[in-house]
Amino acid sequence: MILQDKVALVTGGTSGIGRATAIAYAQQQAHVVVVGRRMDEGEKTVRLIEEVGGEAIFVQADVTKEADVQAMVDKAVSAFGRLDIAFNNAGTVGENPSLIEQTEAEYDHTMNVNVKGVWLSMKHEIAQMLKQGSGSIVNMASAAGVIAVPDILLYTASKHAVVGLTKAAALQYAKAGIRINAVAPGSIQTDLFEASTNEVKAYLTGLHPIGRVGTPLEVANAVLFLSSGLASFTTGATLMVDGGVVAQ
Repeated sequence: MILQDKVALVTGGTSGIGRATAIAYAQQQAHVVVVGRRMDEGEKTVRLIEEVGGEAIFVQADVTKEADVQAMVDKAVSAFGRLDIAFNNAGTVGENPSLIEQTEAEYDHTMNVNVKGVWLSMKHEIAQMLKQGSGSIVNMASAAGVIAVPDILLYTASKHAVVGLTKAAALQYAKAGIRINAVAPGSIQTDLFEASTNEVKAYLTGLHPIGRVGTPLEVANAVLFLSSGLASFTTGATLMVDGGVVAQ
């Protein structure tokens, strides 16, 4: 059990990769703090964790609001005494593909959730981890944070920013015993993927040299590695979990 008795927090833990990672943390005997905006889905994640013998709480929070982010960290510490691991997974995608037709509201929404949310989360997670002298943070980037995807221009920009934030923060806190890394998935078989047309599914599948899209568990396993002592000499890295997309 590589995370036994650790306290792990997952933003965007109400579905998809976040939910899969929260359950994976629990299966490694971590205490889990599930964070999200949707209470019903967050409580479902907690129930799924309890069904595998884990312990978890749900905290309703919007990662674009600093008061909510401070509260999620405070509630984690209040419930379990400390914060060892954080997976900053909350994010958004979906925009008008044409730059000249995009609105300021679209820009603000994408950047607030994907960049400000990660920045705020790290700010308060690191403050707690500094008190403890250790910690591990994994940020959700994307293959689109390493290469350019023109049809999701704002998303691409936001995930490049996450990669940069991850590297800079990792260097700033390396000597403080806090490791900070990112995971960069390709297309993953989430509810959003399943809701796509067959044509879109075929197109996305064809982008991956491995011949298929990934599963939430495959990303969760990568996050689990980066979160754990197995990656004790890894910081400032972006781990590709993309079926070979970026290698092309």
